[in-house]
Amino acid sequence: MRDFLNRSLRTTIVFLVAGGILMLALGGYLSSASRGITGAFVAVQTWFSTRYNAIQDFLSAPRDIATLRQRNAELEAEVSRLQGQVIELQQQVRETQILAALVDFSRANPESTYKGAAVIGRDPSLFLHYVIINRGSSDGILRGMPVVTNQGLVGRVDAVIANAARVQLITDPASAVNVRLQNAEADAVLVGSVTGDLSLDMLAQDATVEVGDVVLTSGLGGGYPPDLIVGQVLNVRKLDVELFQRAAVQPAVDFARLQIVLVITNFRPVDIQPLIPTTSP
Repeated sequence: MRDFLNRSLRTTIVFLVAGGILMLALGGYLSSASRGITGAFVAVQTWFSTRYNAIQDFLSAPRDIATLRQRNAELEAEVSRLQGQVIELQQQVRETQILAALVDFSRANPESTYKGAAVIGRDPSLFLHYVIINRGSSDGILRGMPVVTNQGLVGRVDAVIANAARVQLITDPASAVNVRLQNAEADAVLVGSVTGDLSLDMLAQDATVEVGDVVLTSGLGGGYPPDLIVGQVLNVRKLDVELFQRAAVQPAVDFARLQIVLVITNFRPVDIQPLIPTTSP
C-alpha cells in the first residue's frame, strides 16, 4: 500500500512540474531563458566552427601554397613565351621594313646591280671597324665591291671566302674615301678614326663649307662609284695658318644598327696607283 502511494505521489509531482513548465511557457516566462540557452549554444557552436576552420586551413595551407607556386610558375613561363613572340614579331617587322627600304633604293638606282646580305658578325677589335656578311665568292662577291644601304655608303668588301665576306666600314681608321660637297662643289677625302668619327681632310681653304652640307662620293680614285650619300657636315674648322680646312661629318648610316646591306656587284674598283707619278729620290 505504501509503494502504491509513493508511485502515485511521484506521478502527481511529475504532472505538476510538467504542467507548471507548460503554464510558464504559455505565459512567456521562459522566453528569456530560452534565448540565453540558445545564445550559449550558438556561441559554443561558433567557437567550435572557428577552431575547425582554422585547423582545416592550417592542414590545407601547404597544398594551397604548392598549387599557387605551380600556377605562378606556369604564368611566368607563359609570359616569357609571349614576350619572346613579341620580340620575334618586332624583329620580323623591322627586317621587313629594312628590306622594303632596300628594294625601294635599288629601284630608284637601277644603274647598279645589287646583292642583299645580312650582317652576321662584327670585328671584336676596338681599333678596327669591320662587319661580316653572309655572302661570299660563291655569290659573286669580290674584294673591293662597295657596300651600301638605303641610307648611304657603308664601306667596301675587304676580304672574301666562299660563303662570307668582310666589309671595311668607312669609319675604320684605315678607310679613305674621295668625296665632294654637294653645295660647295669642293672635293675632299673622308677619313675614319679609332673612335668611329668621320672627318674631311684635304679640303681647300677657299671652299665655302657650311654645317648641313651633304657629302657624296666623288668617284675620284676609282674606289667607289660617284654620288653615293655619305653624310652631312657637322662643323667646320678653318685656320689661316693651315693649308687645308677640316670638317666633322655625321654619317648617314647608323652603323650600330646595321643588319642588312646591299653589295654593288657591277662595280669594279680601279687601281690607279701605277698611273700616279711619283717623285724620284
